[in-house]
Amino acid sequence: MSKLKDIPLERIDEARVIIPKMESLGMRVPGLIYATEEMMRDIERDQALLQVINVATLPGIVKYSFAMPDIHWGYGFPIGGVAATKYDGGGVISPGGIGFDINCGVRLLRTNLTLEELKPRLERLADELFRMVPSGVGSEGFLKLTNKELRGVLRDGAKWAVERGYGDPDDLNYIEENGSAPLADPFAVSTTALDRGKEQLGTLGSGNHFLEVQVVDEIYDEKAAKVLGIERGYATVMIHCGSRGLGHQVASDYLDIMGKAMKRYGIRVPDKQLAAVPASSPEGARYIGAMFSAANFAWANRQVITHQVREAFQKVFGTSWRNLGLYLVFDVTHNMASIEDYPLDGKPTKLVMHRKGATRALPPGHPKVPQKYREIGQPVLIPGDMGRYSYLLVGTEKAYQENFGHTCHGAGRVKSRAEAKRTVKYDKLMAQLSSLGIIVRSASKKTLLEEAPEAYKDVSAVVETVHKAGISKKVARMRPLAVIKG
Repeated sequence: MSKLKDIPLERIDEARVIIPKMESLGMRVPGLIYATEEMMRDIERDQALLQVINVATLPGIVKYSFAMPDIHWGYGFPIGGVAATKYDGGGVISPGGIGFDINCGVRLLRTNLTLEELKPRLERLADELFRMVPSGVGSEGFLKLTNKELRGVLRDGAKWAVERGYGDPDDLNYIEENGSAPLADPFAVSTTALDRGKEQLGTLGSGNHFLEVQVVDEIYDEKAAKVLGIERGYATVMIHCGSRGLGHQVASDYLDIMGKAMKRYGIRVPDKQLAAVPASSPEGARYIGAMFSAANFAWANRQVITHQVREAFQKVFGTSWRNLGLYLVFDVTHNMASIEDYPLDGKPTKLVMHRKGATRALPPGHPKVPQKYREIGQPVLIPGDMGRYSYLLVGTEKAYQENFGHTCHGAGRVKSRAEAKRTVKYDKLMAQLSSLGIIVRSASKKTLLEEAPEAYKDVSAVVETVHKAGISKKVARMRPLAVIKG
């Protein structure tokens, strides 16, 4: 099948659509898409449903090939795709299900600053943040690491940064996996990848990565917001970035290795971008070690950036970051595979949870949710575009039962980067952002055009869909005040 018009779709409610299991296409499970009727029109234009079908053919996949409402075309997997495969018994791991920017993720800091207190110093703060947090293609940070030091980062993640004074030990309690993946194997990472990463710690990079000063303008769940330390009218800071060139190289290296190894394991996939090997194979184990090493780099990267953000606020406001209340709310990852035991068909089963452009949304009471938040569920951070909003949600039991505890990760593109550059006018974009009172600092005009609001779906519609589906629950909305981009 090569045409979307040939795909039978079954709408089961206002927020869910099923692609039935079609054995003629090699599907081992059905597809489940979270989308309204209106959203499906954009999704069908994008061809990403064909990738949902392709993912459903992977050996060892269980339940469904899932797609979140921000789904769009990606490498192998759709961006916004989730799939769980059995770790044993021939189930596979596929780098296409994690992505090139391993552990691209988001963290949110809260503050004690009201909008009125912030506004007079916002321009200066934007300048200071832009100066202290390098951004743009190939950007380099103030840390220049040896291979030995970098392997320490790959082994320990955010813990490495905190131990060297880049942050507070309490930060680690509010990062997935406490910011350090125990299965990381720095020696599974190539020297080429090391060379690409050794000068990039503490940098945003380019593309859709950003640093944003925001204000909370809407509270939907007062109880949850109070637990999270979020109040209407107060400033927040959101950081969105990943593992930079190091993670990209890890993905490239292992896609090549797996592409060559598949024949040996008798694995066939409908798209070479879905290259995969048994998760428990030697190649699978080495990729897992390298992937978690890149994930640790990303956590350390966001941790060093957090330190720089706090330094910038201290300089501009003349007091300590603690007095300013710049505490970490949470840090989520969007591009990852995790090895988890899940009660499948009534018995614990070891699964490889691929999430590519999707956020873990664990329910209240889950042991991986920080103790402070356990009564409300895991915080979920959903960035929008630089002209609209971002959201704070929490995970639900329904998500855990239905899709292993996952939700959307952002707005999702409706225009490719090439199309955005061709159709968006720079002067008009800057006038639009200025009219909204949004300050922008960027290393490149090209990036701003690629990331224009019109290149994305309305994140409010995406968030409303997952809220209606019950796979995450709205807590608060933040609107941008100052945006730092590559």
